[in-house]
Parts: sequence; structure tokens; C-alpha cells
Amino acid sequence: MNDYDPRLVDMYDQDNPDGPDHDFYRGLADEVAARNVLDLGCGTGILTVTLASAARTVVGVDPSASMIGFARNRPGAAQADWVVGDSRSIPGTGYDFAVMTGNVVQAIPGAAWSRTLRDLRLAMAHGGTLAFESRNPAVRASNNWAFEDKRRESLHGPLIERRTVSTPAPGIVKLQTSTTFAATGESIHETQLLEFRHSTTITRDLEEAGFAVEATYGDWTRTPFADDAPIMVFVCRAV
Repeated sequence: MNDYDPRLVDMYDQDNPDGPDHDFYRGLADEVAARNVLDLGCGTGILTVTLASAARTVVGVDPSASMIGFARNRPGAAQADWVVGDSRSIPGTGYDFAVMTGNVVQAIPGAAWSRTLRDLRLAMAHGGTLAFESRNPAVRASNNWAFEDKRRESLHGPLIERRTVSTPAPGIVKLQTSTTFAATGESIHETQLLEFRHSTTITRDLEEAGFAVEATYGDWTRTPFADDAPIMVFVCRAV
């Protein structure tokens, strides 16, 4: 994949702030008494650094060099180890807690998804906890994602943003986003493919990779998943 423009990375935390999703993952880490933590697809590390403590090692892995570069310079970064790469780059084994947050699992396409789960199982200790979320395809949230000429202020001055949404294949949503810096007229164009998997598909994939699903929630307050829930939050055990 092409890496993110550093100016967009600078704004990532503003667009994706700490919130109830991070509270959920931090609380779960405490509940399972996590000692060796993996944050796969950690982005800018906004959650990663808050999982670290004197009694807990944390590793953040992300395929974006720009994201990892930002993470390495954020407050608290020295408490974690940072790796540019995907699941094939996970250093070592024996993790007792692993997360994939920010719906990152939807950006892992096709065969790479199955490989990611297998890689995670090999990296995790027996009985370790894996947790992640994905959007519920039945809700069709992407129907409301398109917009034109949305203007806002940013760290890099006024922006004009536009996004188109299409469905090139069943279960696949294609996002094409342009960001124009109003002061210079320079535009950045990004294309992203997201895969919307049903809960039954994800459960099957997890079981095939060596995980048992212990709970599936429909929100961050642990309401059991229902067909109309906007998200699916999976908590699994490595078996």
C-alpha cells in the first residue's frame, strides 16, 4: 500500500480521538491481567501507549511508516516497542493480550485476513485474549459516508474534503477521498477498500485459526450483539 501523507497523519488523532472503544480495550487488558500486549494495526499509537505500564510490555505494529513515525514521537512512546509491518512482522511470541482496533480488520483483504489470524495465533500464548471490532454489514453505515466539498479547519490550515463511495463487489466498499489544502490548492487522493464480513464468517475464520469466541458485543458497554447493532466486538481466546 502507499503510505499516508504525513500531514494527514498529523490530523489522525483529531479525527479518531481516545474514547469509549479505547476504554473497553484498556479495561479488558486489566481484567485479564495482561503482561505482554500486541497492538496490531496500531496507527499513531494513541491507544498503544496507554496500554503500557511498568508491569506490562507493549508492542505496536502498523504497515504505515508515517503512522509509526508519529507514534515514536508521541508522549509515552518510549514505554512501547514499534514495528513497521503487518502480522508477518510481529516480533517474538507469548503475547497474552492482542488487539486490532479502529475497525482495522476491515482493511485486511481476502487471503491476508486468514493469514493475519494464523500469524496472531502463532504469536500468542495458549489462553491469551484477542479482541477487535468490525462494523456490522447489515447496518450499511457506508450509505452515509459520501460527501462533497466539506470544509473544515485543521493543523495545516483550511481543508476542502470530498469522498465517493462505491461497492465494486459484494461485501467490499471502496472509498475514494480527496483532501485539498485551501491555502495552496494542493490535493491528496486516497483509495481504500474495506471488507464487511458477517459475524458468522468472522467466527468461522477465528475458529479455523485456533481461536474460540468467548463473547460478541454490539457496543462498548458489552451489550450482547444483535442483528441491528452498528458494530461487532469480538473477545476471543487462543486455544
